[in-house]
Amino acid sequence: MELAGRWRKLMPYMAMVFLQFGFAGMFLISVASLRQGMSHYVLVVYRNAVAAVIMAPFALWFERKTRPKMTLSLFYKILALGLLEPVLDQNFFYMGAKNTSATFSSALTNVLPAVTFVNAILLRMERISINERRSQAKIAGTMITVAGAAVMILFSGPVVNFPWSRHGSSHSAVADGTSHSSGRMLMGIFMILFSCFCWSLFFILQSYTLRSYPSELSLTTLICAMGVAQSGALALVMERDIKAWAIGFDMRLFTAVYSGIMCSGVAYYVQGIVIQERGPVFVTAFSPLCMIIVTVLGSFILSEVITLGRLIGAIIIVIGLYALIWGKSNDHVVQVVREDSFDKHKVFELPFTATNITKASNLEQI
Repeated sequence: MELAGRWRKLMPYMAMVFLQFGFAGMFLISVASLRQGMSHYVLVVYRNAVAAVIMAPFALWFERKTRPKMTLSLFYKILALGLLEPVLDQNFFYMGAKNTSATFSSALTNVLPAVTFVNAILLRMERISINERRSQAKIAGTMITVAGAAVMILFSGPVVNFPWSRHGSSHSAVADGTSHSSGRMLMGIFMILFSCFCWSLFFILQSYTLRSYPSELSLTTLICAMGVAQSGALALVMERDIKAWAIGFDMRLFTAVYSGIMCSGVAYYVQGIVIQERGPVFVTAFSPLCMIIVTVLGSFILSEVITLGRLIGAIIIVIGLYALIWGKSNDHVVQVVREDSFDKHKVFELPFTATNITKASNLEQI
C-alpha cells in the first residue's frame, strides 16, 4: 500500500516529463517539415484529424457509460477550446518557429508557466499569500524561470564544445537563429508569445470544463474534432493551392501523425488527468524541460551548437522550475491535509454556505 501511494504521487511528475520528451520531438520535426515547404495551416488540420481518429475509439468504448450529456454551455466551451489550442496556438506557434528555430522557439515557450500563473491568479484559480513560503516559492520560481529564458534568448556567448558537437560550429548561425532577418525574428517572437497566451487560456478553460465534463478521452476527441472543423475552414481560405494539401510517405506525413498522436491526442488526455489532480500551473511548470531536451537533441542529432548563454539560461530555468514545483507540491500536501482533517471532524463542522463551496472549489485547483 505504501509503495502504491508513492507511485501515485510520482505519476503526475513522470507523466509531465514524458510529455516534454514528446513535445521536444515535435519541435524538431515540425520545424524541419515547415522549412521543406509544408503549410502550417494544413499541418494543423492533419494533426488534429489524426488525433481525433486515434482517440475516438477509446472514448467511445471506455467512457460509453460515464460520459455526461452534451449541453449548450458545454458545447460553447469545447468550441472555445478548439479555437484556442488547435487553431490559434498551433498556427501561431508554427509560424513563429518557422521564423526562428526549433531551439529558440522551445526556449521562448518557457514564458508559459508565468503566463498561466498570472492568468490563474486573475481568474482566482490560484491562491497566493505573500506570508506563506510556498507562495513565495511559486512567485520566485516563475520570475527565475522567465529570467533564465531571457538569458537564453538575449545572451549568446561563446560556443560550448561537447564531444558529440565539436564539429557543429559551422551551424551556429542556424542554431542561434541569427540566420534570419531581424524583422522575421521579431515577428516570430511575437507569434510565439501570442501562442503561449492562447495555450495558457486553453489549460485554464480545460480545467474549468473538466469540472462539468469529467471524461478526458471524450473531451480530447471533441476538442480535436472541433479543431479540425475550425482549422480546416481557415486552411481552405488561406491555402487556395490544392498542392498544399498533398502529402505522401515522407517527413510531412510523419510530422502530422506524430504531432497528432503524441502532442494532441495523448497530450490533451494526460494533461486533463494531471490538471484535475494538480491544476493548470503544475502542468505548465514542466515546459522548461522541453527546451533543455530540444537543446541537447538539437546538438546531438542536428549538430546544433550550445552556447554559454544557452547553458547558463538552462541552469537558471532548472532552479526556477524546482522552486515552482516545490511550491505547487506543498499546495497539494496542504490541500490533502485539509481534506483529511475535514473527514475526521466533519461531524462537528457547520454546514457549508454558498461562499464556502465557491472558495473550496477554487482551492481544489491549487
